[in-house]
Amino acid sequence: MALGAAYAGKLGITGSSGPGIALKVEAINLAVMTELPLIIFDFMRSGISTGMPTKTEQGDLLMSLYGRPSDSYLIVLAPSSAADCFWISIEAVRLATKYMTPVIVLSEGFLVNSSEPWKIPDLDSIPDMKAPFRTNPEGYLPYKRNKETLARDWVKIGTPGLEHTIGGLEKTNETGNITQDPENHDLMTRLRYEKTQKVANDIPDLEILGDKDADLLLVGWGSTLGSMRAAMEVVQASGKKVAMINIRYLNPLPKNLGEILRSFKKVVVVELNLGHLNMIIRSKFMIDTSFLGRVTGQPIPVTEMIEFINKELDSLKEH
Repeated sequence: MALGAAYAGKLGITGSSGPGIALKVEAINLAVMTELPLIIFDFMRSGISTGMPTKTEQGDLLMSLYGRPSDSYLIVLAPSSAADCFWISIEAVRLATKYMTPVIVLSEGFLVNSSEPWKIPDLDSIPDMKAPFRTNPEGYLPYKRNKETLARDWVKIGTPGLEHTIGGLEKTNETGNITQDPENHDLMTRLRYEKTQKVANDIPDLEILGDKDADLLLVGWGSTLGSMRAAMEVVQASGKKVAMINIRYLNPLPKNLGEILRSFKKVVVVELNLGHLNMIIRSKFMIDTSFLGRVTGQPIPVTEMIEFINKELDSLKEH
């Protein structure tokens, strides 16, 4: 239904938790193939299977990135607080409609059930995101792409002169005709991938929090922001230097992530899983990391995080 709404010219938005997302994989791939804007909220909870459905976890990162058949790429975002859920939703809409692609927003049970004081912003200050519908039939080709974003035009069904074929079968570049040409399939697969990677030029650089001249960097995403910051501040109060980053854009990753990671002697990745982001960082940037992960259905206690940080700082002294 959500994808049908996007096809009809409305913004399609849907949500579920991990098992529900798994059941929607083919529909998500159809959205990737048809290149339509679709917002998918994944409210992660403790798995696997039914697991502990009322408890929190960050277990769906790898599924959101790679859990679809073939080479299927989309944008993945993650809010860090209850208030950030508002802002990340706006960003999801902006990117989905600008780049004509599905966006997965990875929220968590902890954020769903949390609250915080939050000042409602001036809505007039939020940029208008009117849908860029194509209405002019002159020179129209359904898969002709914007040179900057590689996005195709969004057309409301029934617009005179803009009729075209849509569906799960591969399309010819620009014309949109159904084809099984091998070179064209290679081209279209690469274009769909490159489109998501161009988003890296359209998102902010990561900001380092804490001591920029520290030896140790904490790396997290999603709801770990709060406990990481609290632990960092306690360690800093004891006279030690610590820095941290929280990654809101998980695909594509911010362009300055590699530079930041390589500027610290020790990188500690903190997650509510057994190492999804940690594995990505180690394989993509080829750096050694330390890892603190828990799958208890609860946030990592700040006291445990403080103990882990101090242990890692002590290990630096030994070398």
